[in-house]
Amino acid sequence: MPLPILALAIASFCIGTTEFVIMGLLPEVAADLGVSIPSAGLLVTGYALGVVFGAPVIAVATAHMPRKPVLIGLAMLFVVGNLLCAIAPNYWLLMAARVFTAFGHGAFFGIGSVVAASLVPRNKRASAIALMFAGLTLSNILGVPGGTALGEAYGWRATFLAVVGIGLISVAAIAWLVPAGITQPSGGGLLGEVRVLGKLQVWLAMLISALASASLFAVFTYIKPYLTDVSGLSTATVTWVLLLFGGGMTIGNIIGGRLADWKLMPTVIGTLLMLALLLVGFAEFGAIAAVAVFIVFLWGLLVFVIVPPLQIRVVEAASEAPNLAATLNQGAFNIGNAAGAWVGGVALSLGVSYANLPLVGAALALLAVAVAVMSQTLDRQLLVTHPAQQLRP
Repeated sequence: MPLPILALAIASFCIGTTEFVIMGLLPEVAADLGVSIPSAGLLVTGYALGVVFGAPVIAVATAHMPRKPVLIGLAMLFVVGNLLCAIAPNYWLLMAARVFTAFGHGAFFGIGSVVAASLVPRNKRASAIALMFAGLTLSNILGVPGGTALGEAYGWRATFLAVVGIGLISVAAIAWLVPAGITQPSGGGLLGEVRVLGKLQVWLAMLISALASASLFAVFTYIKPYLTDVSGLSTATVTWVLLLFGGGMTIGNIIGGRLADWKLMPTVIGTLLMLALLLVGFAEFGAIAAVAVFIVFLWGLLVFVIVPPLQIRVVEAASEAPNLAATLNQGAFNIGNAAGAWVGGVALSLGVSYANLPLVGAALALLAVAVAVMSQTLDRQLLVTHPAQQLRP
């Protein structure tokens, strides 16, 4: 792994831990702050909305700044934000701290993915983005299970303090390893960045990202009560199942980068179809503990097969000025996070059982398939009418 991308991966590990660890601590946070588990689940939604609204603001505000100082500043924002989470005295201040922390999320992954892609040849750009996102997937192997175990043993606030320490390491790594003279790949400055948002394929790629993420979070937000109530697993065992999920994500991320460098849209469409089938199987067989554990592993794998392809899809669709579009794609993922967590909570409130919740995720995955097929059809039409403007298949 090139050293600059390693630095980005360390930061993405910190960000991933921040985003996902709350799911393993929902019962503890709810009990400590005197709210219900669905209300605690809104901390996931709040974070996601912070990404959505913060991403374009920071992307525009930093459009003309050198990339390295921007990345350092965003990493520092996570350090401060997690410290505020650790000391928040009540639910609403914790929510505010989560939203503040999330403001840097989309911009970091958007700008970071463009930087990672710029450091390698064109035919390896998806793999480079996958390497950066490896930190995010590793956070689900080490950061989330470790943070969950730490929170259960010493209180959820200890988990956020630990993330502060990781964040400081990421700041130092970026300052040391990322080169200062990274070229700003922007055509026409801020106006060029905004102009590419007029491309339909950019918006379709972001819609696929949002629907794929909603499919995940409609179920995964409530994975702990699902595994304990439906599958009959103990709380301690759930920590290890989350570790397996993270292992699947890491493997899927590597596979996804390589498949995207080979065949981009077929990878997206095929993976989404498999996700829908898997979630139907989760609803049918999730009560069998061993089967549930295996499905969670495969679920993590498939979920991250599509992340590098979707990110490079946006970067290529907006190739003249990719920074804002790549950042907004992270917002799209988190619109899906927020929508998925909300849809899952509404479904539970309306009487859908935890056992049937995966069917909601399956329906959202099939919607993503429909949009991906539409996008690929437009690719083929563009190939016929404007061969020079085609995107990679």
